[in-house]
Amino acid sequence: MNPVDVRKGSSPVILGLPHTGTHVPPEIWDRLNDEGRRLADTDWHIHRLYDGLLPEATTVRATFHRYVIDANRGPEDESLYPGQNTTGLISRTDFDGRPIWKEGAAPDAAETQGRLAAFHAPYHAALAAEIARVKALHGVAVLYDCHSIRGTIPFLFDGRLPDFNIGTDSGRACDPRIEAAAAEIAGAADGYTSTVNGRFKGGWTTRHYGRPDDGVHAIQMELAQATHLEREAEPFAYDIAKADRLRPHLKAILERIESIALTLNS
Repeated sequence: MNPVDVRKGSSPVILGLPHTGTHVPPEIWDRLNDEGRRLADTDWHIHRLYDGLLPEATTVRATFHRYVIDANRGPEDESLYPGQNTTGLISRTDFDGRPIWKEGAAPDAAETQGRLAAFHAPYHAALAAEIARVKALHGVAVLYDCHSIRGTIPFLFDGRLPDFNIGTDSGRACDPRIEAAAAEIAGAADGYTSTVNGRFKGGWTTRHYGRPDDGVHAIQMELAQATHLEREAEPFAYDIAKADRLRPHLKAILERIESIALTLNS
């Protein structure tokens, strides 16, 4: 299976989808324990949730699961949140701190390098190529990184997450108008809660590609999964009614970002 699926569009907006893939090669699957095989930390159905909201947006989607290797971590595996519990380039545990590998089966450094080459690098090569293509079309590109997570995970954070978690690396990854637009629309969404640069400030993708001075802007949207799943537990089923209520707000955010992007190089 190709590690990355790319759908080219003419919009200045690119949707990054690093965590919706569920493919695990058999030789890796055999080494996951029962907990790991649940694939519980998937960004469930996010590609479906965003499908068609901005028809001309480019999408770059990893098809492999984050337990194979995490496409939203840097190749040097530096911590995104020093001093806090988090998961790395190749997770040893799930989001609840439980081991996901059979005894002695966790990948070593050499295997990690192999997975970087086979999965991580092709995803980011495709993403970088689309950013360059879109920037050549418009003089600017906006990477909108799509994520979701369970709203309550004591191992990673206290309490319950807001529904919309906007991350811009504390404002460094994008023009302030992009951050403000996303925050305004999310904040006005009736029945939802939101925050900007709270527990999630943007992963490696947002921090690495977001270079506003060079015409590349990045913003991460981490959604609480209760906004679009029947429940934040197996079988992690998509809730059409919930999703249909959420999608107009996401569409409004994307359309506003696209509109702003088209003015940034004028």
